[in-house]
Amino acid sequence: MKTAAFFASALALAIAGCAPSIDPSLEQTGADPDLPELRDALVPTLEIPTPVGWDGELPTVPEGYRVMPIARDLKIPRQTLVLPNGDILVAEGRGGYAPPMRPKDIIAGILKGRGTSSVEGGDRITLLRDEDGDGQTDLQTTFIDGLNAPYGLAFVDGTLYVANQDSLLQFPYTEGTTRIDAPGRELSPLPAVLNHHWTKAMTASPDGSRLYVGIGSNSNVGERGMDVEENRAVVWEIDRATGASRIYASGLRNPTALSFHPATGQLWAVVNERDEIGPQLVPDYLTSVREGGWYGWPYSYWGQNVDPRVMPRRPDLVRTAIRPDYALGSHVAALGVDFATEGGLGGPFSEGAFVGQHGSWNRSDPSGYKVAFVPFSGGRPAGRPIDLVTGFLHDGHARGRPVGVTFDAPRGALLIADDVSNTVWRVTRTGQTRTARR
Repeated sequence: MKTAAFFASALALAIAGCAPSIDPSLEQTGADPDLPELRDALVPTLEIPTPVGWDGELPTVPEGYRVMPIARDLKIPRQTLVLPNGDILVAEGRGGYAPPMRPKDIIAGILKGRGTSSVEGGDRITLLRDEDGDGQTDLQTTFIDGLNAPYGLAFVDGTLYVANQDSLLQFPYTEGTTRIDAPGRELSPLPAVLNHHWTKAMTASPDGSRLYVGIGSNSNVGERGMDVEENRAVVWEIDRATGASRIYASGLRNPTALSFHPATGQLWAVVNERDEIGPQLVPDYLTSVREGGWYGWPYSYWGQNVDPRVMPRRPDLVRTAIRPDYALGSHVAALGVDFATEGGLGGPFSEGAFVGQHGSWNRSDPSGYKVAFVPFSGGRPAGRPIDLVTGFLHDGHARGRPVGVTFDAPRGALLIADDVSNTVWRVTRTGQTRTARR
């Protein structure tokens, strides 16, 4: 392993010396991003900011806002959920299994691993409780343990739903409880062959009758064969009463977070697009998810732009590919999305979607590593993204990497799971007076 690590380091230096240049004039966010010519590289560009501590500092937020940690020493926090009584649940874990196919897979795996926390995943859910409504956590305790890389969380009618990497579990919940010891009941198995993209994003429909689960692909562009992609790169719809499932939409390479628009009731997703065809291809995106829609993966990107690496080609499918609604930038690795409600955080962050961007590995100049806000008007994106929380990158290192974002409307706060510093951050408007509801 030491030999492999040495070779990976040497190769990374060689790659850095011949990395494709970035064209700063390209606008890669919004409804009509600039798309350069693709560059199918034998060895992809790799640049992984390695972790460092915050050393007493905090992320950066705009004037008039404040950010503070409300939980530390977690075990790979991914997504959060606010219960009706104000308690916060944090899903913690590290999943995935996909043996490397090519030498570059081994090298990329070693290098990408250097950009993650050294802490072992918790395979648990932690509860955070603010007893007095001052925004600080007074109780931090294990709520459910013995899980298998939990990620998506939902709560409907007294039942907690947890999307493990291989199954959707349900747990009965009593308000105010601080621990559930009973084993979860499986509502539905979830696709888990290989689990290259293991995260299972989840949200409940506005009426609570259905659950929606995002299931990522088992490859970059089908290089493992399409047999292992059955029921992958899709959003599932699951009947909450029976567990019956169906594919709601497909061709979404890795739908990592889901949320319903509060006014229109439309389902939206953030999706991580493909790698290895250039530092500015392909933009990750935020899109409405249409029932029965197909979004291109693996045969095309950003609508009907053909990916020549995928054989045999499927021009019949490409002609039907839906163009996403909103580009977030190439390789930003969006892993979180939630809509502002009840005026959001105020100011420019009143109406729209908060997006957690975990950060790139497939370009020489890191992209993402922040929480951005996409303004909406009339139920649609309207304007350029606005940086809300930055400062995760410092002197070429990563002090943190945002994953899930949850807007806590009763308390006027945005929660951010950070899986490198193993922290949950809380952003509020300075002087806001909304307090905990208990």
